[in-house]
Amino acid sequence: MKRIALLFAGQGAQVVGMGRDLSERYEAVALLYRRADDMLDRSISAISFDGPEEELTKTVNCQPALYVHGLACLRALEDELGELPIAAAAGLSLGEFTAHAAAGTFDFDTGLHLVARRAEFMQGACDATSGAMAAMIGADENAVRDLAAQTDVDVANLNSPGQVVISGEAQKVALAVSLAGEAGVRRATPLNVAGAYHSRLMKSAYEKLAVLLDEVEIGVPHFPVVCNIDAVPAVGEERIRETLREQVTGTVRWAESIEHLIDHEKADVLVELGPGRVLAGLVNRIRKGFPVISIADAAGVKAGAEQLKQTIS
Repeated sequence: MKRIALLFAGQGAQVVGMGRDLSERYEAVALLYRRADDMLDRSISAISFDGPEEELTKTVNCQPALYVHGLACLRALEDELGELPIAAAAGLSLGEFTAHAAAGTFDFDTGLHLVARRAEFMQGACDATSGAMAAMIGADENAVRDLAAQTDVDVANLNSPGQVVISGEAQKVALAVSLAGEAGVRRATPLNVAGAYHSRLMKSAYEKLAVLLDEVEIGVPHFPVVCNIDAVPAVGEERIRETLREQVTGTVRWAESIEHLIDHEKADVLVELGPGRVLAGLVNRIRKGFPVISIADAAGVKAGAEQLKQTIS
């Protein structure tokens, strides 16, 4: 039997319409969305299904929407195949919380509460600071680290070879973008984000999330969940709390996380649960040709189930 590892999407992957056909086709998914609406005291289902886009894109909406959608994709897949033999999981930023919910580290309700409050804390940090982010494409990691140090910004994401994201005060990020060519970066692109995620400007969100994490029950994951902050599975209740709070201000080591799933957790196939194929694209840059099954809607569930039947038989 081949080993399956799950991948969960992060903020920025959201698209209007996500989850609608899953909810229409799978009763377990419809129940999940109804539960989310009740818990959040607003219709995250309507925002996900109908938008408008600017409403879905708001941090306070898109983070819980992506959390619910990732687990909705998993529920639908399990409806088709039964319980899956999952070897490990990882999630990009917000997706790490979804991965932990999938692993049973905490239940759906607890995860949704954490994600919703995390989004509020991060939005508050964005509103209180003037932050920005930029993607450095075709960049040597060490060169970008030197540039970040020179301009006093933080390295936010190590997404794939040649794709590094910086984050920090808007003027300093702009300076880094202007100097990127001299540092050997092929293309520096400012990102359309609300603030400086995964940087020191998120300190207030880090502090508030730390308090909240101390209040919730953390269990033992059913399978390893590779954390963003050091690209290995977080083991033990306290370490899980630490990694979930530290990733708010720390670097997302995504390329290394994928390498760990393949090389150490011995994954034979990765299953991306979330809108689009963003993570599949990154995997292809990290390990060209490595098999990824992307599942975002009802058609993807059906196709993915057929592919996985051959994998788990």
